[in-house]
Amino acid sequence: MNSPFRLPEASTHAVTVDHIFYLLLLLSGATAVLVFGLILLFAVRYRRGSSAKRGPMPEILSREFEIGWTVATLLTFAFLFWWASSADLGSLAAPPSALEIHVVAKQWMWKTQHPSGAREINALHVPLDQPVHLLMSSQDVIHSFFVPAFRVKKDVVPGRDTDIWFQASKSGTFPLLCAEYCGTNHSMMRGKIVVMRQDDYAGWLVQQPEGDDLAHEGAKLFVSQGCSGCHAASSNVHAPRLAGLYGRAVQLADGRTVSADDAYIRDSILQPKRDVVAGYEPVMPSFKGLLDDGEIQSLTAYIRSLSKEQPDD
Repeated sequence: MNSPFRLPEASTHAVTVDHIFYLLLLLSGATAVLVFGLILLFAVRYRRGSSAKRGPMPEILSREFEIGWTVATLLTFAFLFWWASSADLGSLAAPPSALEIHVVAKQWMWKTQHPSGAREINALHVPLDQPVHLLMSSQDVIHSFFVPAFRVKKDVVPGRDTDIWFQASKSGTFPLLCAEYCGTNHSMMRGKIVVMRQDDYAGWLVQQPEGDDLAHEGAKLFVSQGCSGCHAASSNVHAPRLAGLYGRAVQLADGRTVSADDAYIRDSILQPKRDVVAGYEPVMPSFKGLLDDGEIQSLTAYIRSLSKEQPDD
């Protein structure tokens, strides 16, 4: 039942967040009542001129009671820390089966693209009871993707890929906000999340205009930007092969080992001389200023689609 004093719990993560909040509220309220109650009691009982007995504190209160409430406070804090941190850590890694949707933030709108190629502006349709993994980037300033009903919020930073995931547990339309001041029309950067039953979502996708998905768009960019001239399997240039690269450990020329994730691919496109692969020369040019965030996402999706292929070396 909706209440003006309580947001709807529309995701699995929201339930956990609310339970932690209610427990903290209960403990804080109980502590405040106890402390102020004791202050009032002592102020009245031991006021000047009262006949209340005064003297040394009983030994049980000065030792066992002191140890007891200190240990109880420590254990309570440890429990709350474990519960909250485990909930946060559990929300970091999206399930492997999650639906992957790309989000680009810019002043002052949210642009989203589904795996099928369907695009939306200031709206996002998602299926009910299915994990959704959002891969996000910003084209200008820092934004913050915030869905109050889902209890999820994530900064979207220019020059860096961020991600977040959720699983909607209630159908309906829920507000999407930017929670980071991003310029003059910050308050107008609003959208909506439309949660649909899975069969309704499938029907909605079918009705959307046809378009290449991100991987196909990335494949076209891979050729048009000249990447295939060096990185294609048929190339004679001594450059790293991309088949099977995504998710692997990459040995660098300076001895470090990094994982070939979205951030590594982005850095390799924009700052190719920073993380040079062992055995290769730093001859790749930078594409900074030549590719926007949407195109980098498309190239990353294409390289990710090659992850199941076996490397040639």
